[in-house]
Amino acid sequence: MQKTNNRKKTTPGKKLDKRFYLRQDVVAAARNLLGKYLFTCFDGQLTGGIITETEAYAGETDKASHAFGGRRTNRTETMYGEGGTAYVYLCYGLYSLFNVVTNKKDIPHAVLIRALHPVTGLDIMAKRRKMHPGSKNFSSGPGTLSIALGIHFSTHNGLPLEGKEIWIEDRNLKIHPAQIIMGPRVGVDSAGKDALLPYRFRITPECFS
Repeated sequence: MQKTNNRKKTTPGKKLDKRFYLRQDVVAAARNLLGKYLFTCFDGQLTGGIITETEAYAGETDKASHAFGGRRTNRTETMYGEGGTAYVYLCYGLYSLFNVVTNKKDIPHAVLIRALHPVTGLDIMAKRRKMHPGSKNFSSGPGTLSIALGIHFSTHNGLPLEGKEIWIEDRNLKIHPAQIIMGPRVGVDSAGKDALLPYRFRITPECFS
């Protein structure tokens, strides 16, 4: 496949409005978040990049979801809020994982943002990651992504995604269907048959070569 420099095709950004987050189909939301720009601005430090990998979690009917079976706890309560909220939780006691809450209030759908192609504030992200932006795994996993963007579960869980601290923009970056890989989610083997659902979406690495 011919290599494509998608960064040349972007336009000035516009924040995603509430309608995007209130959509009922969380799988479509996960796919449509590919190519969108995720930004953070903490203490005047702007960082961000292109979303390149996502996973959909379909709430109470999805055995891989924290809210499966109607589990409504202190941890999952953010998922039950209205779409357009950050759900950030601690994984393995080490990593803050950033999710986008979707759908209407009391329907706990969420999209895990698994990877990011960094484009803004590279020096700031490099200091947070203690490595060069071109290094392998710089922001190619959900835990490293949050470190690079300065996202932490203790501070940023529940923040609105239309605010000034964390937001997502549409810059009209076009991703061709042939550049999207769809498959099962990572690390959810205990979910039985739901572990095989094709709810993970990735942009092929060639897009940014």
